[in-house]
Amino acid sequence: MFDQEFLDNENKEISKEYKKLLRISYRSLTKEDKSLIRKAFNVALEAHKDQRRKSGEAYIFHPISVAQIVASEIGLDATSIASALLHDVVEDTEYTLADIEQLFGETIAKIVDGLTKISKMSKEGDISLQAENFRKMLLTLNDDIRVIIIKIADRFHNMQTMDSMRPDKQVKIASETLYIYAPLAHRIGLYNIKTELEDLSLKYTEPDVYNDIALKIKESKEEQDRYIKDFSDIIRTALDEEGLSYTIKGRPKSIYSIRRKIIAQNITYEEIYDKFAIRIVYRSDRANEKFLAWKIYSIVTEFFVPNPTRLRDWIAAPKSTGYEALHITVMGPEGRWVEVQIRSERMHEIAEKGYAAHYKYKNKDHKVEQSMDQWLSKLQEALESNESVNAVDFVEEFKLNLYSKEIFVFTPNGDLKSLPKGATALDFAFNIHTDVGLSTRGTKVNGQLKPLSHILKSGDQVEVITSKSAKPSSNWLDFVTTGRARSKIKAALKETKKQIAIEGKETLRRKLRSQRIQLNEKTVNEMVNHFKLKTSLDLFYRVGNGHIDNKDIKDYASQKNNALVSFIKSKIRRNSKQPEDVNKDEITSNYDQLVFGEDEEVFDYKIATCCNPIPGDEVFGFLTVNEGIKVHKKTCPNALQLQSNYAYRIMKAKWIDSTQEDYSAKISLNGLDDIEIVNKVTDLISNTLHVNMKELNIKSNGGVFNGIITVSIKNNRNLNHLIDKLKKIEGILKVSRE
Repeated sequence: MFDQEFLDNENKEISKEYKKLLRISYRSLTKEDKSLIRKAFNVALEAHKDQRRKSGEAYIFHPISVAQIVASEIGLDATSIASALLHDVVEDTEYTLADIEQLFGETIAKIVDGLTKISKMSKEGDISLQAENFRKMLLTLNDDIRVIIIKIADRFHNMQTMDSMRPDKQVKIASETLYIYAPLAHRIGLYNIKTELEDLSLKYTEPDVYNDIALKIKESKEEQDRYIKDFSDIIRTALDEEGLSYTIKGRPKSIYSIRRKIIAQNITYEEIYDKFAIRIVYRSDRANEKFLAWKIYSIVTEFFVPNPTRLRDWIAAPKSTGYEALHITVMGPEGRWVEVQIRSERMHEIAEKGYAAHYKYKNKDHKVEQSMDQWLSKLQEALESNESVNAVDFVEEFKLNLYSKEIFVFTPNGDLKSLPKGATALDFAFNIHTDVGLSTRGTKVNGQLKPLSHILKSGDQVEVITSKSAKPSSNWLDFVTTGRARSKIKAALKETKKQIAIEGKETLRRKLRSQRIQLNEKTVNEMVNHFKLKTSLDLFYRVGNGHIDNKDIKDYASQKNNALVSFIKSKIRRNSKQPEDVNKDEITSNYDQLVFGEDEEVFDYKIATCCNPIPGDEVFGFLTVNEGIKVHKKTCPNALQLQSNYAYRIMKAKWIDSTQEDYSAKISLNGLDDIEIVNKVTDLISNTLHVNMKELNIKSNGGVFNGIITVSIKNNRNLNHLIDKLKKIEGILKVSRE
């Protein structure tokens, strides 16, 4: 297949990459370390000698690349580097776990075993299976956090080398990366890798968007470099006069974060003002770090006016990931807001390397290491206390806290507690202790009584008022945002429901006996269907709390003998259901504008109400269990989860004709209040462009108006044309599609 010259060159390249691995290691490698890594490399080379990747290159390049990421980008130790080299050996070759343990010892064998278990998880399946796999993956953290870190490195390299894969596989892996691996990388403190994982994921899930933003960043790079130089030159002299050793660099915003801001704020790329941040990294011993950070702050703010609402001090109160820095936003040259990040070299290493860099400084400062240990402890508690919780709910609740920004609040005794931004007083109660949360009767914030739903701010002092008689209710779930509080409330409610259901079962048995009906599995199933419930627990619970009473049970008993007749009637009713019975929130269509699959076949479909796509939008089809094909926009809030967990049910879709039916679309606009503005808008829509306007709602406040217009439109092109025309009306400042 390959000639000898090709193989000789390939072997030279393998040797070159191995030597690079030793050279770029973040840690200083001892003679024993190098010997261990060499041994692992030889075993991996032998094990994978007959394997090749889809791109055609020798498989050994993959474990070497993963080991390089582990060694340099993340900065782990020799044990981790060796484990990375061996991470696919047990799964893909004839080597067993026993062989690895015999050759390399228990620690490396345990890490490789954890990595093998993750890789063996089903690549397909419904969301509950994917969620259960995610929970199992997190369980490996209890053994050794290096398992997850190496797995993130493995995924990082796979994302960098996906070009040779099928497009559907690319979307599946990219969506899963955004859903699971990027948030985990963020939580472990691997910010650089998190950012690149997000960008690479966008490259495959929305390639046109990615390429468009990447091109615009490239085109504006020269102008940005000039601006960063002008900004730096202004403060450089003052920093030099203080005798500081430092570097100043510009850090561009990631493509993914720009995309997220465009969607969240309904703005264009050109309207984003903070496309980069300026980072000042200074050299300091540990004792003077904080003093020098504030000295640099004072120098920067001597030249540029700071925004007082945008000061973030993560030196006094580091993030729970261990991140430390001073962030300020100042008014820079040309009237542009600029974020300035101030970090010591130690802080910078922790920000770049995350968990791995903690150990370099652990003898000098345990604060960072302790924060990671606390997180691992909370994770273990979450895994143990949520064993009975639905896996999908567990994953969603766990992810709630991965990306959340933090606030810092105080207990009555002055202890500092970290909570995600948006946390409520009830979240705080559960953060103190589960028993405190479950017995909460009320809360005081800064000495004043506040409802349990009160959203906390950094600096608040919170006191929890408890009572032995207090019990959680289902509406508490509306008052909390943290996964911990939510899972504890759900577990308590479930336990209460179980107790009521036990009593309800005995009550039902007695009441059925009086109707000469025996309570058995058949009867229970019939009653569950009769009352349109999901489980027997729901039935017993409703009997126990009185929602199903004597009259309901007698009605069931009287209908039991006519069950067959009732079934036939309901079957007839279902088969003869008229179109008007269809859910009015969903738009059905039998038109041929939308085609599916590579063969561009025509099927019946429904428009998903979560994103309401119209002809011309980038869309995909999703095959539901009961409702056929539903069509979603590629930018739908639910797209990521669907593509990650149900890749095998995703259908390629595109619009080919949209002249036969009008679709409803909402346009948002605002501008300067003018008595003629409504006339100008309606005249343009109805008389000039001949578009049918279904609804118009405009509100005025303080010389500014905001409006929502609902129009009946043929397709996306016509809608964009209408928006462009509206933007040109004098007095209108912003127009966007809702």
